[in-house]
Amino acid sequence: MALVFMGTPDFAAVALRALASSGQTVTLAVTQPDRPRGRGHKLVPSPVKAAAESLGIEVAQPERIRGNGEFMRKLTELKPDLIVVAAYGQLLPKELIDVPRRGCVNIHASLLPRYRGAAPVHRAVEAGDEVTGVTLMRISEGLDEGDMLDSRAVRIGECTTGELTEKLAEAGAEMLLADMDALLAGELAGVPQDGARATYAPMVSKEEGRIDFAADPAAVLRKIRAMDPFPGAYTYLGGEKLKVSAAHIAGEITGMPPGTVAGADENGITVAAGSGAVVLDRVQLPGKKVMNAADFLRGHTVPKGAVLG
Repeated sequence: MALVFMGTPDFAAVALRALASSGQTVTLAVTQPDRPRGRGHKLVPSPVKAAAESLGIEVAQPERIRGNGEFMRKLTELKPDLIVVAAYGQLLPKELIDVPRRGCVNIHASLLPRYRGAAPVHRAVEAGDEVTGVTLMRISEGLDEGDMLDSRAVRIGECTTGELTEKLAEAGAEMLLADMDALLAGELAGVPQDGARATYAPMVSKEEGRIDFAADPAAVLRKIRAMDPFPGAYTYLGGEKLKVSAAHIAGEITGMPPGTVAGADENGITVAAGSGAVVLDRVQLPGKKVMNAADFLRGHTVPKGAVLG
C-alpha cells in the first residue's frame, strides 16, 4: 500500500516517523514551504520536512494546493491508497480528497466535535478542561467536520500547551498505527459528528497572550500555560514587555487593584489578581533569556505598588 503524508509541525512529524518505523511505505511527504525564523530571518524547514528528509522520503512544498494543477498531477500519478493528514495548515479541496482509493484521514488534536479549527490545544488548556484527546476522522470539505473513526482521551492536568501537544502527538501516532490495517482494508466505519455540539478553536494571536490580572488567579495561570511556548503570556512592567512562563497562586490579597505588585523577593513577584494573587516564577525581558524571578530581581528592581498590565 502506498501512503502520502501531509503535515507541518512537530505534532505531525511524530506521526510521520511512527508510520515509517512501522514499515508503511510513505511515497511523499507534503508540507508547508520553508519559512523565515529568528532574528536573521533565515529560511527554516518544517519539522515534517526535516523528518521526511532524514527518512529518505520525497518532499513536496506547494504554497497552495487549491488550483495547483502541477501538484495535483503529481499526486494523481502517485496513485496513493491513503492520504494521512496531521496539522497540515490548509483546507484540502475535493479534488485532492477524491484521489486516494481509501480516502483521506486526519489526526485532529481534540475530542471532536469540540474544538474544531486551528488551535484546539491552546483553547483546551485556557478553558480549564480536565480532558482532551485526539480524533482520527475522515476528511470532508468542511472544517474538521468529517466522520470520526477513532479517538483517544488524554488528561490535561497542569500541562502547558507545549507539553500537552507532545502527549497528544504520541497518542495520535499510536492511534493511527493501531487503525492502519483496518484503514487500508476499508474496514473502519465512521461515526458522524453532532454538529449541534461543535465548538471552534480559532488561531491564537500574539495579542491574546497579554495577561488580564483582573481575572481569577486560576484563569491567569491557565492563560500562562495556554500561551507557552507560543505566543507567550506577557504583561508590561514600566512600559517594558515582560514575558511570564510560569506562576503559581498566592494567598488572598485585599485592598490592592489587580496588577499591583504586593511584593518581590526570592520567592517570586507577587501580583494582585482577581479575588487573590499570583506569584510570577519565571520571566523574560525582550532579547534576554528566561530567568527565575529570584535571578531576575538581582538585576532589576520591582517595587511594591508597581502596576503590571
